[in-house]
Amino acid sequence: MSTETLQKDNLLRGGQFLVKETNCEDVFTLEDLTEEQKMMRDSTKEFANRELWAHWERFEKKDYKYTEECMRKAGELGLLGIAVPEAYGGMGMGFVSTMLVCDYISGVTGSFSTAFGAHTGIGTMPITLYGTEEQKKKYVPKLATGEWFGAYCLTEPGAGSDANSGKTKAVLSKDGKFYTISGQKMWISNAGFCNMFIVFARIENDQNITGFIVENDPKNGITFGEEEKKLGIHSSSTRQVFFTDTKVPVENMLSERGNGFKIAMNALNIGRIKLAAACLDAQRRVVTEAVKYANERIQFKTPIINFGAIKAKIATMATNAYAGEAACYRAAKNIEDRIALREAAGNLHQEAELKGVEEYAIECSILKVAVSEDLQNTTDEGIQIFGGMGFSADAPMEKAWRDARIARIYEGTNEINRMLSVGMLVKKAMKGHVDLLGPATRVGEELMGIPSFDTPDFSELFAEEKDLLARLKKVFLMVAGSAVQKFGQELEKHQQLMLAAADILIEVYMVESTILRTEKNAKRFGEDQQAIQIAMARLYLYNATETIIQKGKEAIISFAEGDEQRMMLMGLKRFTKYNNNPNVAALRTQIANKVAADNGYTFD
Repeated sequence: MSTETLQKDNLLRGGQFLVKETNCEDVFTLEDLTEEQKMMRDSTKEFANRELWAHWERFEKKDYKYTEECMRKAGELGLLGIAVPEAYGGMGMGFVSTMLVCDYISGVTGSFSTAFGAHTGIGTMPITLYGTEEQKKKYVPKLATGEWFGAYCLTEPGAGSDANSGKTKAVLSKDGKFYTISGQKMWISNAGFCNMFIVFARIENDQNITGFIVENDPKNGITFGEEEKKLGIHSSSTRQVFFTDTKVPVENMLSERGNGFKIAMNALNIGRIKLAAACLDAQRRVVTEAVKYANERIQFKTPIINFGAIKAKIATMATNAYAGEAACYRAAKNIEDRIALREAAGNLHQEAELKGVEEYAIECSILKVAVSEDLQNTTDEGIQIFGGMGFSADAPMEKAWRDARIARIYEGTNEINRMLSVGMLVKKAMKGHVDLLGPATRVGEELMGIPSFDTPDFSELFAEEKDLLARLKKVFLMVAGSAVQKFGQELEKHQQLMLAAADILIEVYMVESTILRTEKNAKRFGEDQQAIQIAMARLYLYNATETIIQKGKEAIISFAEGDEQRMMLMGLKRFTKYNNNPNVAALRTQIANKVAADNGYTFD
């Protein structure tokens, strides 16, 4: 299939955001939702408030049965089948709609969010994307309606981040009719109430693992450990699963022999962006609860929301939530458009979706890291605003903090995803999918030249911010270009350097998404109507720039020496310099006053 067939003038390939400019008109935002999507969002929020928020204490008391009950109710409403094609009992909605439901159904409790994500994602998706027609007809309709629940058995005691190192074995019977699976899996979400597993095992001494669909039949050599005692997600069923000579028909092999590692990795790509979405409404709810408390809590004869220290926290919390929305839905629409292009070019839906998500694997990793860490920071500040009450289990903040912690481990740890984002970008460059060499060379030449002292025209909205953003991209190109030139294929061995470079890459994508969302909406709704969003975009840019200064310096001095180091540090200073420093305290106050007046987060 030719590149031209899959290209759309305003649709960048994954990773190209770094070297190509994106027009604000070409990004999708929450403000672009269709009426149908708004109705879906509202019905999902209503379900979450009625069934989950009203009973959040039950999830903290390890009420596994209630989690299962809520999952069945979600199935009855069609919320488990949003992404499932209509031919298999689902709603066949686009990628943005599936993100939307995942977003708004996941914000109350990590227990339900985990059950929902494990079932609709890694429990169902591998069959819809890799299954035979017979497998899809047999299993997917039951999974789409909640008649059956799915689980995903990949992790083992000795195989975590190194997923392909699992020891579970699958042995073909002499008559060739079934495989016998034996091994131990751990940290299996939904294990306590699932009807079916996606199990990964190794056949003979194959280099790669193989996937199987295994029905949960206790009479077939399947046993369970006790429910795990966990820091958070208390009512998410998490158990070890033991397979002892478990017979699986040969027709239940998923995809081809040795294709399990590929299935697992592609499932993780989708899982990463969905996990980011699952962190969004949790942030909104924490901001709202913190603001309500700060408006009501009186100290020194005034509501604590009036104190600058509290305003700074509220402003940053709200800004990070707004930025997360901007980046998540931008990427979701890119994926949806890429899927549509592939389908138009003749791909089957399952192949189109696989390739569409794979194209934006870099963005998926970026979002997973950024939004999960913003959620953790938001819940931590939520506890701080509540003070002593925040530490109490009678208030919702401490459970939100505990539930948030797992998001930095799920779908590949954040450290793994940081290194993946940079590693995948370098590989894309080597394949010619993203031109990093040309821009990186030009940045090197710019460093050797005399800087311009002309003052650009900053009369247009975000003109100055975009000028700085373009220079922040040069910081990454400068660091990554020099690192690749010095270490080549050995770059992946320099993990601390890659982690620092990844933080620069992450901030560039997040801040660009925030600016583009705000610019688009300012053009159509007016700058006055978007005044607070403009302030949030500027605050996020300031915070991102400070991070890039720190991480840029850390990266440079970790591998460059002498004149090269001095030159790069001068470049870092040049590229991160504001023409006019923003009044950060004023921006925070402006944002916090609006959130306080609204008594919560209202930017979605």
